[in-house]
Amino acid sequence: MNKSIKEILLEKIENKSAVVAVIGLGYVGLPLAVEKAKAGYKTIGFDVQPKKVEMVNNGINYIGDVVNEELEEIVKKGVLSATTDFSIVKEADFIAICVPTPLDEYQQPDISYVKNSTIEIAKYLKKGSIVVLESTTYPGTTEELLLPLLEEGSGLKCGEDFYLAFSPERVDPGNLIYKTKNTPKVVGGVGKDATQVAAAMYRNVLESDIFEASSPKVAEMEKILENTYRNINIGLANEMAIICNKMGINVWEVIEAAKTKPYGFQAFYPGPGLGGHCIPLDPYYLSWKAREYSYHTQLIETSGIINDSMPAYVVGRCDKILNKFKKPLNGSNVLVIGVAYKQDIDDYRESPALKVIEIFENEGTIVEFYDPYVEEYEFKGNNKKGIKELTEEKLKEADLVVITTAHTNIDYEFIQKNSIFVFDSKNAMKKVKNRENVELL
Repeated sequence: MNKSIKEILLEKIENKSAVVAVIGLGYVGLPLAVEKAKAGYKTIGFDVQPKKVEMVNNGINYIGDVVNEELEEIVKKGVLSATTDFSIVKEADFIAICVPTPLDEYQQPDISYVKNSTIEIAKYLKKGSIVVLESTTYPGTTEELLLPLLEEGSGLKCGEDFYLAFSPERVDPGNLIYKTKNTPKVVGGVGKDATQVAAAMYRNVLESDIFEASSPKVAEMEKILENTYRNINIGLANEMAIICNKMGINVWEVIEAAKTKPYGFQAFYPGPGLGGHCIPLDPYYLSWKAREYSYHTQLIETSGIINDSMPAYVVGRCDKILNKFKKPLNGSNVLVIGVAYKQDIDDYRESPALKVIEIFENEGTIVEFYDPYVEEYEFKGNNKKGIKELTEEKLKEADLVVITTAHTNIDYEFIQKNSIFVFDSKNAMKKVKNRENVELL
């Protein structure tokens, strides 16, 4: 009796003979490829950037959440390799799509990377394989976009010749506790067989629970919910910061007091805005999709307006501080500390610090930045280099020092002692005893 596709795939997953292809070797794809290879599966990574491919093939790491020695070891063993050739898909039993899903200039979902990858995969998709989308996107993408593209391009039938599923990435760069390997996974397939096969692969690779959703749409929506939840609560924290400032109340102390309640409250913190690839972007995916159903996501859009306004609010607060020293924004020297979107990482995607700097410079402010993780960055086509060392001289040159990222490897007492004045938008200086020349967000 001939075995079904499901039986064959489950058997390959169990005996580690399944070949894995990971499309996209960025913050999501490379850690996933490493975990698959570490688990014993022959893994081939694909990326359009030859530099990334070359680095992987030489065992050179460029992602913070990947252990250098582990990458080097699995490359030497021959279980992980990388290529720019899409035809590797024809060898693969399990294909994971981990490509970017940014917003376009109109703040609408740009799924061109997902679409183009899917079209290429379809050309080489073999019978008896499974495709899993991991890129965050709007509910319906897997079934409404990927499914017809894969069927039309391959001539195969989903559910009969190949399987399709969605399993959202949950990467949190810089998190010291939760990495790809130990973060619970959600999987939703087109049909129960697809869900079970995808879940089986993740169970063999990860040290975490696997939640089997009833459909790709449920899995797609839950990822949007995760990040919209954070977006809204950070928006609330930012609005509280604005109100507390007007009332002369320390919002950071308010949050610490609220945290003492053992139930019903989770602490979120204000700041210069939202950064990263997920939290600032994902709610827009839902808002865009909701309009298809004649519904406007009022609460979500309001929180987005608040969070998007924070860079300008930070510059406004800085303007008032400089005025106290009879200094205008135009011509003043400002030193920005931290341009990564969160502490202790080198990722500056969507970082609010870049928007803060842009607003300063539009006002004629002379801005320099220091970030121990980011030597230079590109924003809206412009390249800006940071200072290499945070010296006493540089601090004293600045009319105002502005902290926009709370890196833990920075000496904040040194900053306080040598600065004329500091505006701390992240409460990074909470442990500094003397804060007479420090103002908090």
